[in-house]
Amino acid sequence: MTTMAEQQGTYREDVLGPGYEARTLPLRPDDEGDVVATLVRRRVPGGSRRAVLYVHGFVDYFFQTHLADAWHDAGFDFYALDLRKYGRSLLEDQTPNYITSLEDYDEELDEAARIIREDERHEVLVVMGHSTGGLVTSLWAHRRRGQGIVDALVLNSPWFDLNASLFQRTVGTAAVHRLGTLRPRAVVGKLGTAYGRYLHREGGGEWDYDLAWKPHGGFPVVAGWLRAIRRGHAELNRGLAIDCPVLVACSDATSDPAKEPGRISSTDVVLDVAHIAGRAPRLGRLVTLVRIAGGIHDLALSPEPARSAFFSELARWQQAYVPGADGEA
Repeated sequence: MTTMAEQQGTYREDVLGPGYEARTLPLRPDDEGDVVATLVRRRVPGGSRRAVLYVHGFVDYFFQTHLADAWHDAGFDFYALDLRKYGRSLLEDQTPNYITSLEDYDEELDEAARIIREDERHEVLVVMGHSTGGLVTSLWAHRRRGQGIVDALVLNSPWFDLNASLFQRTVGTAAVHRLGTLRPRAVVGKLGTAYGRYLHREGGGEWDYDLAWKPHGGFPVVAGWLRAIRRGHAELNRGLAIDCPVLVACSDATSDPAKEPGRISSTDVVLDVAHIAGRAPRLGRLVTLVRIAGGIHDLALSPEPARSAFFSELARWQQAYVPGADGEA
């Protein structure tokens, strides 16, 4: 847990070790008390005028150092933001991952972008969001259009709709709206453990991360948080006007791990990729959609060869659409 003594505007060595630094961003308090976000960075030797800001998903935080490596190799300074009540930013006695309006995240996104652009003098900023982070950054980029803040947006399996039946997405959502208003911390669901157990080294997976911050079964899904998510889904579904190039990447297939456990290593078992592909054109004027064969929910954590395919597509798109440090494509 982050301590109040760490809430300073300076960088310190991050939990990821040498090469990574973290800076705590104090935010406005809420009904649970003090609130912070955490900005992590890894800089190119000598510095770069181009930067990427990564935003994680639900029950998640930044630990994917090989993703930072890929951007580093492309000449970008890499930053990651652990949002309030996630990962490095989770304080004692807070409800993990809790929020009642996705617009509240504008505070830490605005501050991170200000630090990257103004304090650390980057001329180009790419924002990259995964899953819930993809929804959050899409809505934020839409609200900040015309301000010259975001030069390009990358969405890794963004959460654009519930992976649920039509009944749950309509009647169930109406019930969540009512309950989220009256009893916002009422538990309305929970995540399965199959995906987390597949990923983590403890269960034979490739990846090692802090299970206190990213537990296999997640944290309880509460009504106020889900109400905020569904409001975000509805806004996106009506259509956004993001004014920078957008890359949307997702798997080529979805499966249910309870019914098809053998497909967990080659499909998205969290979201319905048809929702992602279908809603991608509603983001803005210039949207590229890439489907990764054999990709899983976090494409950066996919087994090979899907992982390399994702990074190759990301590199090709970046070279085509992200401006250089002098502002030229």
